[in-house]
Amino acid sequence: MILESLARVKVALAPVDFRRGIDGLAALCRSVLKEDPFSGTVFVFRNRAGTSLKLLCYDGQGFWLCQKRLSTGRFQHWPGATAGDAAAASLLAHELHVLLRGGDPRKASGGPIWREVRQGNS
Repeated sequence: MILESLARVKVALAPVDFRRGIDGLAALCRSVLKEDPFSGTVFVFRNRAGTSLKLLCYDGQGFWLCQKRLSTGRFQHWPGATAGDAAAASLLAHELHVLLRGGDPRKASGGPIWREVRQGNS
């Protein structure tokens, strides 16, 4: 799985049972996050202890399920609810990279998402 800069990323705010595999996490995408697991969105889940993350993504042929387990410590910076009782938060791809390295995605900055490309001398 290659995380492209324009990838849509959804982070489940509540911890999940990590005994769940692809089918169980896809069911959570539908029922709790109200998202289509076949959409190509990268879904990010964490365990209750905060020591492990799972990423689920459909690439058009099948699902990718990736797991990162920290050898020491916990993921300290987890997105919180932004509006009401939301079950998921959106991240930009570069913010996910920061989160995966144990950093705070709210403090991550990156270039603009979209720049118009003009032909000729502009």
